[in-house]
Amino acid sequence: MFAGDQNGLQGDPRLKAISEAIRVVPHFPKPGIMFQDITTLLLDHKAFKDTVDIFVDRYRDMGISVVAGVEARGFMFGPSIALAIGAKFVPLRKPRKLPGEVISEAYVLEYGTDCLEMHVGAVQPGERALVIDDLVATGGTLSAAIRLLERAGAQVVECACVVGLREVKGQHGLNGKPLYILVEPRQQINCSAPPVNGVETCRHDDLILGGNFGSPVNTTSKSD
Repeated sequence: MFAGDQNGLQGDPRLKAISEAIRVVPHFPKPGIMFQDITTLLLDHKAFKDTVDIFVDRYRDMGISVVAGVEARGFMFGPSIALAIGAKFVPLRKPRKLPGEVISEAYVLEYGTDCLEMHVGAVQPGERALVIDDLVATGGTLSAAIRLLERAGAQVVECACVVGLREVKGQHGLNGKPLYILVEPRQQINCSAPPVNGVETCRHDDLILGGNFGSPVNTTSKSD
């Protein structure tokens, strides 16, 4: 579900500004990847605030008591959302990052496996949870986060991401949970801007919102 498809947010200029604040870095961290760099969004105070505000407006009246952020970029949005809606923030971390007793959930990536961990007791049975991350591609990481929270007895209300494909490959694996996305990945057409510190970047007018994602070039930085 895209924010711009809903009544009230159709044509909302905040979504366009959020998209334009995200820098695309071609061929990072490896050739063929169109990296969606949200650090430039964080540098834009208004766009960053608008991002958080849109999520807060959606979730403030859903009775959510847990905002679970996926390492690492989910940590950049989750705490602000949790504070605004009166929920606690629970970090879902990669292995061996949390002290104390944890529960773990492994998941399969396109090339290998990974794992998320959560502190035992961080979530209580029956709590309503939101899972937040910066980007979703196939849904593998979100699916693992859902399983981890449900094993602790939580009810996952929804997953939310700033950037995502219109057709998430693994959405069927989200255990039927809805997925809320603000903007589509931006795709490079031509890159005429000079490199910055040795990194090839593109001007805003060299990019489009959306585009043909059936091309061989991956538009995201994740395989999940």
